Amino acid sequence: MKEFEIDVNHKTPREINKAIKEAAKEYDRITVKNPNAMHYLAAGLTEPVELVIDGSAGYFAGTMVHGAKIHITENAGWFPADNMTDGEVIVDGSAGDGVGQGIYGGTVVVRKDVGSRTGEIMKNGTIIAGGSSGFMTGLFMMGGRIVVLGDISEDAGESIIRGVIYVLGNIKSLGKNAKVEDVDEDDKKELKELLTKYEFDLEDNKYNEFKKIVPRSNRPFYGKKSEEG
Repeated sequence: MKEFEIDVNHKTPREINKAIKEAAKEYDRITVKNPNAMHYLAAGLTEPVELVIDGSAGYFAGTMVHGAKIHITENAGWFPADNMTDGEVIVDGSAGDGVGQGIYGGTVVVRKDVGSRTGEIMKNGTIIAGGSSGFMTGLFMMGGRIVVLGDISEDAGESIIRGVIYVLGNIKSLGKNAKVEDVDEDDKKELKELLTKYEFDLEDNKYNEFKKIVPRSNRPFYGKKSEEG
């Protein structure tokens, strides 16, 4: 494996991202040192490279990436993996609002808490929060799956159209067009495979405690009033 290291000190986001994209053409693994919560790190990265951000990242880390595997060893600001189409973004700490906003594919994992509007307008892909998630999780969600291992705050699944939100903890309140169903055996199997893959160690009986938030109607804004929930 060919490895490369980039030091952020005294460089702009534009300079760092240019260096990442150039190195990604030649190297298999890139480590970004001293990120100092810089915004827009790895924006638009399209090479299938392993990128380690050794520290905390700022806003829009990994925005619009396709195919890269990004590992942030501390925390991330707002909108990590925004509009990702393929790949993987893993945050070892916590993250701010809008985790995985608008993603079309790939997987986002935040091992601790996340802010509000997690998975807003996501079309596909997977988001995992190892802690709790803030208000309006899954706002206008159009597909994919969100897994929250902690609690979920107000208006969960607000205006959800498609997709599913799995919650292990408590649900404070539901948004418009959202309803709660029990998980079935297929759900439990899917969750166990997914969470084991990303090193979340749950006892087997915990999978019985998951709830899933799904749409009441696929036509909440255009159907009959009786269909809108």
